[in-house]
Amino acid sequence: MFGPAKGGHFGVHPAAGCPGGVCQPAAGTKAGPTGVWPAGSRTDTMWRLRCKAKDGTHVLQGLSSRTRVRELQGQIAAITGIAPGCQRILVGYPPECLDLSNEDTILGDLPIQSGDMLIVEEDQTRPKTSPAFTKHGAPSYVRETLPVLSRTVVPADNSCLFTSVYYVVEGGVLNPACAPEMRRLIAQIVASDPDFYSEAILGKTNQEYCDWIKRDDTWGGAIEISILSKFYQCEICVVDTQTVRIDRFGEDAGYTRRVLLIYDGIHYDPLQRVFPDPDTPPLTIFSSNDDIVLVQALELADEARRKRQFTDVNRFTLRCMVCQKGLVGQAEARDHAKETGHTNFGEV
Repeated sequence: MFGPAKGGHFGVHPAAGCPGGVCQPAAGTKAGPTGVWPAGSRTDTMWRLRCKAKDGTHVLQGLSSRTRVRELQGQIAAITGIAPGCQRILVGYPPECLDLSNEDTILGDLPIQSGDMLIVEEDQTRPKTSPAFTKHGAPSYVRETLPVLSRTVVPADNSCLFTSVYYVVEGGVLNPACAPEMRRLIAQIVASDPDFYSEAILGKTNQEYCDWIKRDDTWGGAIEISILSKFYQCEICVVDTQTVRIDRFGEDAGYTRRVLLIYDGIHYDPLQRVFPDPDTPPLTIFSSNDDIVLVQALELADEARRKRQFTDVNRFTLRCMVCQKGLVGQAEARDHAKETGHTNFGEV
């Protein structure tokens, strides 16, 4: 676990305001009372790349312009079985070989872009110094011992965001009773800086917002996540199961730690890394340099999307996957979740 920013509740200073006073929200993401983004959040746009090897064409997921060559090669190795040191990656027409000599190079500095097809060949002339890779997996000798990323379900009580954030920053402590204190904390921070947290950002006056967020029947979203990211001095990554993308709050603040939540349109849950050894406690706080956990989070989101375990709050008819009750719209889904505790919804 780790503590808040130096200075307690009032030691958190928001970043400079967004141009024009309002930041636009990312589609499909619950954004507090108004749907506007405060400063300090960033959407990490994921690339869609394909790779063609001798065994067929594969989709590469979880990559962006900020991904480093070593992560790209690691994913290709897991899919094709070709060790990183033996890979030749070609792109374009006519195909030209990418310079992979510096594994710390980011993809944005290479002559590739989202939508490209990468041709992967095995260079038989290079020594196979890397451990043997098995197709669709990690090096064979560690494949069975890899930790996995999993979701911990928290109560659907209108405070799932606060419970989820508390869970990850406290190292895996599930305490729904934390919500009132976290709501008061956010209200205090907002009240302490009325110039920044203005009606343009909040969608209501500063005082009205403070009264609103302290109620136990209101939902948190982007504004509250941004505030909690500054307070806890960590990057908060929210993976969206509808769009299969990650919204990263505090990414540009230089924080050394990150935590992850998963969001389905109406409900947040915390993510944690679970280890094969039952005596090893789950890990909820990660290094901000750990890009593997982001790939794992996107894989979880993509699996949920393929199973249609998400809620499009703008235009959905849906069914509760627990009791099979048919529902229409965000209000019915919220009321059903509050009454029954059921949070697994699928679109019809």
